[in-house]
Amino acid sequence: MPQSIAAVLRATGAPLSVETIDVAPPRADEVRVRIAASGICHTDIGVMATAEEGQLPYVLGHEGAGVVEEVGRDVTGVAVGDRVVLSYAHCGECARCDAGLYVHCRSLLALNFSGARADGSTAYSSQGTPLQGHFFGQSSFSGQIVTSPRNLVRVDDDLPPELLAPLGCGVQTGAGAVLNSLDPAPGSSLAVFGAGSVGLSAVMAAKVAGCAVIIAVEPRAERRALALELGATHALDPAAGDAAAEIVRLTDGGANHSLECVGLPGTLRQALECLASPGVCATVGFQGVDNELTINQGHLLFGRSLVGVIEGDADPQEFIPRMIALHREGRFPFDRLISTFPVEKINEAIDAAHHGAVVKPVVTFPE
Repeated sequence: MPQSIAAVLRATGAPLSVETIDVAPPRADEVRVRIAASGICHTDIGVMATAEEGQLPYVLGHEGAGVVEEVGRDVTGVAVGDRVVLSYAHCGECARCDAGLYVHCRSLLALNFSGARADGSTAYSSQGTPLQGHFFGQSSFSGQIVTSPRNLVRVDDDLPPELLAPLGCGVQTGAGAVLNSLDPAPGSSLAVFGAGSVGLSAVMAAKVAGCAVIIAVEPRAERRALALELGATHALDPAAGDAAAEIVRLTDGGANHSLECVGLPGTLRQALECLASPGVCATVGFQGVDNELTINQGHLLFGRSLVGVIEGDADPQEFIPRMIALHREGRFPFDRLISTFPVEKINEAIDAAHHGAVVKPVVTFPE
């Protein structure tokens, strides 16, 4: 049984334990991937803070990039040696998957958040004790993972894995929310609330889409400055005044679109208040599955819409290559968001992300 270095959550709210674990061989319909790099996402940090006793110990991570090392006998289309980026899990069999609505797969929650395969088993263990895993179908905080070939997107081998890893979730979520979900017309306006890796990816995507006015709302001055460098036309400090009113002024009546990347009541309220009529607000901010928000119905009655977006409404097989192509063209410089750490310093990386010292931390694994 292969062994792997992994960062394991053993207690809620505690630092991850970097240790050696066992990884079972892939089943007939699975593949084993050597993870070279994994992004750290706000969702990982959220689970670390809220995991219940039955979820522990847990191997998290869901922005992996690496190399296929073993292929189950029934797997086609993937070969040993393929360079891959990993994204979210879906069943590939339900009516929603048949319609190409993979982010709305009927088994999405079970396959991505249950801590196990669909049958309840896990490929991960430590000294004979099973570990919760298969987070987003992968658990890329382990240097070796077992996953479904549906999770894999084959990529060229000329780009480093630490660059590619965040495409599987955070960058895809922000860019996809703009290019897929909102699909703004050239010359339109977009306000982005929160300039972390998701929000800044949205800013870059809005520039790709040809938005004439791109407004970032962010409390950290260095993030506002970066947003302006990446394509925002304006950057607002929410502590400096009524951001929604200022957006209405800057857009001469309200933004055509807004993207809410925080998930807090006040932020969502402002993302709706700043809209023109008609206008659309997409929310991707995650503060836990149970997160009650109260809005004023009057913000919706006059032609405004609120839509929740998962994973940028993206089909990773199509969207990840699209982002890579835009990057090669110099139009989507998401590399500017990334800071790398060796996996042994994963807790330092998480702390840096939590306190805003870095935008998108990525941990790397030894070969």
